[in-house]
Amino acid sequence: MAFHHKHIKLERSLGLFQVTVAGIGVILGAGVYVLIGIASGYAGNAVWLSFLIGALISIFTGFSYAELSSIFKDDAGEYEYNEKAFNNKVAWIVGMMVIMTGIISGATVALGFGSYFNALTGFSVMAAALLIVMLFSVINFWGIKFSSGLNVLFTFIETFGLLAVIALSLRFFGNVDYFDMPFGFHGILRATALIFFAYMGFETIVKLAEETKNPTKTIPKALIWSIVISSIIYVLVGISAVSVLGWETLSNSKAPLAEVAGAALLSGYSFFVLAIIALFSTSNTVLMTLVTTSRLVYGMAKKGSLPAYFGDVNKTTKTPWVAVLVMMGVTLLFTSIGKIDFVANLNDVFLFLTFATVNAANLALRYKQPNLKRRFKVKFNIGKFNVVSFLGLIVSLIMAGYAFANLL
Repeated sequence: MAFHHKHIKLERSLGLFQVTVAGIGVILGAGVYVLIGIASGYAGNAVWLSFLIGALISIFTGFSYAELSSIFKDDAGEYEYNEKAFNNKVAWIVGMMVIMTGIISGATVALGFGSYFNALTGFSVMAAALLIVMLFSVINFWGIKFSSGLNVLFTFIETFGLLAVIALSLRFFGNVDYFDMPFGFHGILRATALIFFAYMGFETIVKLAEETKNPTKTIPKALIWSIVISSIIYVLVGISAVSVLGWETLSNSKAPLAEVAGAALLSGYSFFVLAIIALFSTSNTVLMTLVTTSRLVYGMAKKGSLPAYFGDVNKTTKTPWVAVLVMMGVTLLFTSIGKIDFVANLNDVFLFLTFATVNAANLALRYKQPNLKRRFKVKFNIGKFNVVSFLGLIVSLIMAGYAFANLL
């Protein structure tokens, strides 16, 4: 068969800048552009606090990912961490949860793209969502350099959009009570469980390890940088949005950040520009989700936990072509379901449970294999016990409960 090349390796072409941008690119996606309105209905004007809590949760778990990625450099990511810390059965369950998270999130963000495209053109939401999944699956197949190049471009565009929202809103700062919580701290945590979808992505860059130069040093640094930069932007956007519209108006908006820009400048033109930027943002997340999820499938196939043909690499493009095509098909299937807020919470249940296992794996490996070479080691330890990973484990389990409650 012309495409069957088991021994061709992926190309190492990504440095710290490209991997950090990949992390920022997949984080700054549909979550903040689409879900900030729904989240403000839970948290009120204090929605920025939900973003800050989300940042802390990301940092806790990000440190565990950073340490583990400095030890293991394959694309299997969470699968390998749990295999080494526990056993193959636990690893397989976690690997499948991560794959499902990637598929569901890709479908959710594609629907977010469809909604913005519909607002601008009247074109069918579903048709636009399906087409964008197919388009970026082709780009994913074409090669990691091309995908990474588009990611860099789209990331700068979407980051510019968020910075523009912040800049346009500065003169409105101080207009509202930023601690107005209509449903108390419980509402803050419900909003955190929902908008954590907006933070999803930092963990996926460990799956670019086989295409990254010096991955055991580059991946941990890129993880932390992408979380910190994205968190600062998110908190400021949260403050900006409620400063301009107030939480009541914001919570009823179908295109919240575009409406913020329009209200700040009293111009339909600014609404149009932000809606276009939102298309780039959601596109970027769809692209990077398809890329990283297909690499996990490829990595699990190499480990023997999925059929071997998922590990086939195309001779010309040097991409895992079977994994790419299968991810496209399954993502298209889930895209046809719809309901962004419901699917985002469902996604977060899987995501928080996965994060809990990653933190648990880091804790377990400190005792099970204390002599492993760790090029990055999380600080704040009591003997072999790491306090940060423990906090990440507990908080992840609590937030999984909140995300599940949002589904009911």
